[in-house]
Amino acid sequence: MSAQDRLTDALYGLGWGTVKKLPEPVAVRLGHTIADLAWKQRGKGVRRLESNYARVVPGASPERLAELSRAGMRSYLRYWMESFRLPAWSKERIRGGFDPKDLHYLTEGMATGKGVILALPHLANWDLAGAWVTTELGIRFTTVAERLKPETLYDRFVAYREGLGMEVLPHSGGTAFGTLARRLRDGGLVCLVADRDLSASGVEVGFFGDTARMPAGPALLAQQTGALLLPVTLWYDDSPVMRGRVHPPVEVPESGTRAEKTSVMTQALADAFATGIADHPEDWHMLQRLWLADLDPAKGTS
Repeated sequence: MSAQDRLTDALYGLGWGTVKKLPEPVAVRLGHTIADLAWKQRGKGVRRLESNYARVVPGASPERLAELSRAGMRSYLRYWMESFRLPAWSKERIRGGFDPKDLHYLTEGMATGKGVILALPHLANWDLAGAWVTTELGIRFTTVAERLKPETLYDRFVAYREGLGMEVLPHSGGTAFGTLARRLRDGGLVCLVADRDLSASGVEVGFFGDTARMPAGPALLAQQTGALLLPVTLWYDDSPVMRGRVHPPVEVPESGTRAEKTSVMTQALADAFATGIADHPEDWHMLQRLWLADLDPAKGTS
């Protein structure tokens, strides 16, 4: 392991070991301080965040974009402060930390026994939403995690999410799709963050006036298993409670090839994501390149 990898792992370990012990108001202030320092330095991630916001809020002035990126960094650090503290939260704190609207789409879908897929963008705190599902609804679910470097850091994330009641599969390795399909056929719940394609072989969609690529997995799983596909968007307000909305189901088209159906369904997901992001752009934590026009043509990645 390189010195940089050891440092990265140590810093995350410090976060989970120390931040969770802080009183909540202290953790909030710490998050704001770190966010503001990072924003003032205008590093690569902050500049990319601002560039992405420029697509989400067309015509925004430089002053407005700077305001958004500062709020975006504060939202991003709120995610981290909450995530570091989640393992120490009581069940009551988790239950009171999330207020989703239109939850009936999920509960009614689960009652059919055919399985449900929740697809989310990188909005607010998807880990908190997951912890709420396992704690308040008592529903364990399966998700997929990107393999991080160093491997010890990936192991930390897996242990963290499993501690919140999630089954975590590695994104790489080729076996995740089959396992997800089996969970759905057994009437289970699958949750996937699905606004950024990690394979460079996803589905092209129209997104805020330009072309982006999003993963085909949610649509393919719905077609193959008959599970219900539900977009979910999340956001913060000025309270300690995160808000969310379960959107109406994305239906499988009655005609067309599998690729054509997948394209239509993934575009419907992108449209639902766009409504949530447009309403709360500062809570979209996309610090990477997303649109094809922004990707390195030689690599196809950020």
